[in-house]
Parts: sequence; structure tokens; C-alpha cells
Amino acid sequence: MLQLRKLTKTYKTGDQALKAIDLDVPKGQVLALIGPSGAGKSTMIRCINRLVEPTSGEALLDGVDLTKLGAGALRRARREMGMIFQEYALVERLTVMENVLSGRLGYVGFWRSFLRRYPQSDTDEAFRLLDRVGLLHMADKRADELSGGQRQRVGICRALIQNPKLLLVDEPTASLDPKTSRQIMRLITELCRERDLAAIINIHDVALAQMFVPRVVGLRFGEIVYDGLPTGLTPDKLTEIYGEEDWEATIEKVEDEDETEAAE
Repeated sequence: MLQLRKLTKTYKTGDQALKAIDLDVPKGQVLALIGPSGAGKSTMIRCINRLVEPTSGEALLDGVDLTKLGAGALRRARREMGMIFQEYALVERLTVMENVLSGRLGYVGFWRSFLRRYPQSDTDEAFRLLDRVGLLHMADKRADELSGGQRQRVGICRALIQNPKLLLVDEPTASLDPKTSRQIMRLITELCRERDLAAIINIHDVALAQMFVPRVVGLRFGEIVYDGLPTGLTPDKLTEIYGEEDWEATIEKVEDEDETEAAE
């Protein structure tokens, strides 16, 4: 479904954030993108939907090269790529419902969205999504009244109401406490299974990636240095991705968390 071919990003400073990335993500597959700060994780996600312009290479979504699209065609293609942001990117003064419905902007046009006149089918779907993530009772609350975990759930609903083929998720747990982080990762992966959605999740927490995601891709200095099962992230492989550290402790943490998950 998604194919990256020699995707490269070089900044004007000469720094190369991505170095000829080749990656295939089939329909319905969820993968975690891990690596140290500056490895190119966020750049890769943003090059796919062209929030950052790649320097060269291809990003094909169902055979359409996103890197070659003009402005109008790109707007239409972005309907098929839901984006979930680290800092939520909600409009604080709008209600939860209004923020969710903003995910339909690519479909309803400027004036209908400006006047907040969405089709009833969009409103019905927004209610269904809010019910699914446990926020139906907060539909009329302003976004600035919500906790971090609640804001992230609104962001998930906003992405899903686009009815995308692909989710691009940028550090969804970076600002959340450990319990809420697990809840958000569980929710994202469950929703992807329910909707047969592919997803790329840029995540800094190796243990969370190992707990919830069936495929892990490790980046270092803009290159893929690991692509495989979470169980393949041995201490040696984690050292290759991140550098020297006591990775045995991380692996033990994952095993402990797995036992906790089984008991719950």
C-alpha cells in the first residue's frame, strides 16, 4: 500500500535527515519507528504527507507518487493520510466535537466548515468515534478543558473521521504519563485492527513499541538499521540503533509489563 523508494531529505545546511529510505508498509500493518533524537523519524513521516518536502525519491500510496503531486491533488491525497500529532494540534477555543469535525475540512469546503455546517452523516460519525474512545460525554467541552490523554483521543478521532487508508502518528505518548501512554497505544492499535488501517507510529519509548506493535523499524543517522519483530531488539541491536546503554534493563521492563498485561 505504502512504498518508499530511495526517499531522501537533505536540508540547505547540507545535513541529510533521510538517506535513500526503502520501506514497504502493506494494508492493515502497524509499525513503530524508533531511533535516537535526530535519526529522521519525524522527517520521514512528514515527507510522506509532504509537510516536509523530500529532496528526492518516491512515496507511493496505492501506486500514486505523492512527491509528484501538485497542490490540488496533494490536498485530495492528504484525505487518505490521517495525522496524529505529539502536541495534539487542537484549536483550544473550539469544542471537542468541532475539533473532531475539522478532520472533514478536506471534504466539505471552506465556507461550510467556516459556518460549521457539516453534513449530518459527518456529525453522526463524530459521535460514534467519540463514543468509541470514551469521550462522548465531553463532546461540548472546550479543548482547553481536557487532560493530555483526552486531547490525544480527540486527535485520534479527528484523524479517523477522514476515513484514511494510512495513519501517520508522531510521538503520541511523549507528553503523557506511563499509564495513559499505554492506554493511547492500545487504543491506536485496536482502532487500526478494527478498521484494517496501516499506521506508522514514531515513538521514543522502546518498551511501548515492543508491547503493542508487531513490526519495528529502527533509524540511525537517517538510515534503516533494523526492520523486524519486536523480539529481535536484542541488547546488541538496540546498541546499534541508539548507542551504548544497559539494554538488559529495558528488555526486563518489557517482560514485566507483558506479565502485567496478561494479569489485567
